[in-house]
Amino acid sequence: MQFDFKKQHVIVSGGSKGIGLACAKAFFNESAFVTIISRNQDNLNQAIIEISGELKHPHVNAISANLSDANQALEALDLAERHFGLVNVLINSSGAAKRVGPDDLTPHAWQASMDAKFYPYIHLIDPVIKRMAKQGSGSIINIIGHGGKIAKPVHISGGSANAALMLASNGLAAAYAARGVRVNAINPGITLTGRLDGLIEAQSKQSGKSKSEVMAEFTNDIPMGRLAHPDEIAQVAMFLASPLASYVTANIITMDGAMYPII
Repeated sequence: MQFDFKKQHVIVSGGSKGIGLACAKAFFNESAFVTIISRNQDNLNQAIIEISGELKHPHVNAISANLSDANQALEALDLAERHFGLVNVLINSSGAAKRVGPDDLTPHAWQASMDAKFYPYIHLIDPVIKRMAKQGSGSIINIIGHGGKIAKPVHISGGSANAALMLASNGLAAAYAARGVRVNAINPGITLTGRLDGLIEAQSKQSGKSKSEVMAEFTNDIPMGRLAHPDEIAQVAMFLASPLASYVTANIITMDGAMYPII
């Protein structure tokens, strides 16, 4: 299936690594103008090369910002729109809450989880969705994670942030549907990204099992018999952003290989 995003401005937060980078590459390959946002400039430079094959490309822009700070998020959005114009698609894939076992949870850890996952999304969504509403169109896709539906001991605070994002996604979808803006979310399961190492380490510490045992268990627990690849998540994000999904909003799509086949 081919998508055409020619002349569309797509912002990908967390676009320098993992699923965000896969999304940025996918939209770039479909002729979009892509802005990637991340904290680290070196990671952004490497991502531009991976996306386009060169450090500078007229269809790719990189902005360094800490989206946990609402002012930096707004400044990044303004810079992005000055470069490529109004935003047509926003993909949020930034941040990941640190996995913390229940005995290590503190008020600071709870706050850190929200600062790492919830607020970076909200700080971009809030101004973007209002600008999309003024132009009468737009699509927002939040890459969240099924940890917001499955309560696990090593991911209570992070899962809570994910659950809050799911509610925010569907609430905003309902609020802005009549103004031409669609909001959907994707809940990836265990995916082959750099963040997998942190998950394995936390699970190993919690269970007392070796990292290789934990990895084997992850794979065995997935009925499809393998972990997801970031490109697979990106393809669904492109579908949700495309006219093919013109009547799809307030949906949360789980992509976990049937690991948790819940309704």
